[in-house]
Amino acid sequence: MTAFPASLAAHLGGGATTLARAFALTRKDGTVLGFTDHDRDLSFDGITFRADTGMTARALQQSTGLSVDNTEAFGALSSDAIREEDILAGRYDGAEVRGWLVNWADVSMRVLQFRGSLGEITRSGGAFTAEMRGIAEGLNETQGLIFHGRCSAVLGDGRCRVDLGQPAFRAERVAEAVTGATIFRFADFTSHADRWFEKGRLTVLGGAAAGLSGAIKNDRLTGAGAREIELWQALGQAPATGDLLRIEAGCDRRAETCRLKFANLPNFRGFPEIPGEDWLMAYPVRGGGNSGGSRRS
Repeated sequence: MTAFPASLAAHLGGGATTLARAFALTRKDGTVLGFTDHDRDLSFDGITFRADTGMTARALQQSTGLSVDNTEAFGALSSDAIREEDILAGRYDGAEVRGWLVNWADVSMRVLQFRGSLGEITRSGGAFTAEMRGIAEGLNETQGLIFHGRCSAVLGDGRCRVDLGQPAFRAERVAEAVTGATIFRFADFTSHADRWFEKGRLTVLGGAAAGLSGAIKNDRLTGAGAREIELWQALGQAPATGDLLRIEAGCDRRAETCRLKFANLPNFRGFPEIPGEDWLMAYPVRGGGNSGGSRRS
């Protein structure tokens, strides 16, 4: 349970209280927003917690052990605070959240009651409801190695070690023709082979959609130097013509691709020689050479 500072505990024991809740939200792009359910702005820790957002917080559920603390915040979609287009664009996905119980008459009397991340955000009738998940949520993630024929690393991470900054593995182009924030067409783009960027990532570097990215489903040279790249899922906001894009090569996680495309076989994190399901389900038969070797008809 949260330990209350002596000054705040004394205030709570005094009968009449002047309490409010304050939340600080840090998006992955570094933007920090402060909200409070008090009727005036509050300021501490270098953050201004705004009262004009119409945001309210429900009671925080906390428990001992390893179960996940959780709560919810809900409020109006304010044009200059939380905007609907930013929610649709995914700018709040996985944002860090901190929540305080604070004496609005003296903000030095406060206690951090919650730390976690944003979960599901729902929108309805010009309002939003955001689920807040405690840090114990990370315990639900799968840990350890997976023994599989394909690589378990993410292209370019510390285990893979491929430098995606090399020109061979990335390209920066301005958006020329965009359809439904999903399909990107380029008139002259032959610097990389057909299907080179499949399973890679497209990231918007400029314009209103800057910071958004999506996984690449298809990458095709369509003739006369033209190229078409299709994402698995539409970006939350469509880039405008002229916005700068970064397009990174993709990997299908096969050992052959690691060797031939990236020259990175020493860092391959899969087990290409692991027996398949047919071998695991095999059984000894009479008259066969039950030596453990491959079975030939």
